Amino acid sequence: MSSDIAGVRIPDSRIAKEATDLIREVTDDLIYHHSRRVYVWGALQGQNRGLAFDAELLYVSAMFHDLGLTEPYRDNDQRFEIDGADEARAFLIGHGVDEDRARIAWEAIALHTTPEIPSRMAPEIALVTAGVELDVLGIGYHDVSDEVRAAVVAAHPRPDFKRRILQAFNDGITRRPATTFGNVKADVLARFTEGYVRPDFVEVIENSDWAA
Repeated sequence: MSSDIAGVRIPDSRIAKEATDLIREVTDDLIYHHSRRVYVWGALQGQNRGLAFDAELLYVSAMFHDLGLTEPYRDNDQRFEIDGADEARAFLIGHGVDEDRARIAWEAIALHTTPEIPSRMAPEIALVTAGVELDVLGIGYHDVSDEVRAAVVAAHPRPDFKRRILQAFNDGITRRPATTFGNVKADVLARFTEGYVRPDFVEVIENSDWAA
């Protein structure tokens, strides 16, 4: 795989290489290529926004961000974002990365489906979300040129991506529906998981044990 995609250098440190190997081994092509694109889009948006960022930390965060959708985590009782965040933090600490940098990776992954807040945080946190938003939602699509987009997709193809990523989201959370309360993944289960009933925040308040 090229170490440069659309002018973005892919980190080649030992940590980055081992993160790549791990994610390549335990995820499928869909998640692997998506995660690599998230890094590239995030780095490009960092350039566009004039942000100084730690490329290695952004890379590891991007690579781990959807790990929680995979089979070993699907029966957990916590959000899939936290699964990936926990694993990334443990990976980084295990490679001698200091607690503060590992915390940034944790926050970048844990918050990557939370609108607005990441953009006010550390650059690596903001840029993981920016990369995800561009690749999944098309937010920032026109912030990069047609030529750059074509180069990124040539390196990491996205065949039938919209349908397949929605299926991956549903597969990753359908056995733990309570974890979607208050976040965007409730929309996925409402569309694709038969029998799912979206929790209602107002009803939770009204039906609590408080008398008034």
